[in-house]
Amino acid sequence: MEERIVIAGFGGQGVMALGQLLTYSGMIENKKVSWLPSYGPEMRGGTANCNVIISSDEVGSPVVIDSTSAIVMNRPSLDKFENLVVPGGRLFINSSLIDRKCTRDDIEIYYVPANEIADKVGNPRTANMVMLGAFLEATKAVEVDSILNKAFTAVFGENRAHLLPINKEALEKGAEIARKQMK
Repeated sequence: MEERIVIAGFGGQGVMALGQLLTYSGMIENKKVSWLPSYGPEMRGGTANCNVIISSDEVGSPVVIDSTSAIVMNRPSLDKFENLVVPGGRLFINSSLIDRKCTRDDIEIYYVPANEIADKVGNPRTANMVMLGAFLEATKAVEVDSILNKAFTAVFGENRAHLLPINKEALEKGAEIARKQMK
């Protein structure tokens, strides 16, 4: 098993945190992992993406050239990374902010209105968790319990543990969207 994931968006959308959550969860589950961040010229509002690999085998390089999955939070990220997904791979599109459809028919595509769902959950900053929920439902790359029980506090710290319930709800809502779109 190997998931090679590109996660991309604007700085401030929780792209790096999403990658860290996946990476920590993989470590918790004794999988081989890597996380490689990439920032644009400015952090908040600039471009941000990260490469995450979760594997049962050793990871040879942290660079993802041919991704099995891509999570894109904005239009520039869709334009840049859509064609890097391997045939048969998965593309998760934040349809709240992206105004076009995917042009490919050889991959699984999930349209997730992450910002709208995050607003309904009560915290617009949980849009990344909505996307993560959809991703986990479709790929089963790591267990949701690993995210919630250990990785969340490892990434965000104990002082943010009170945010677990709303983030759990965001994960669940994202998973519901993915289930409805699964083939």
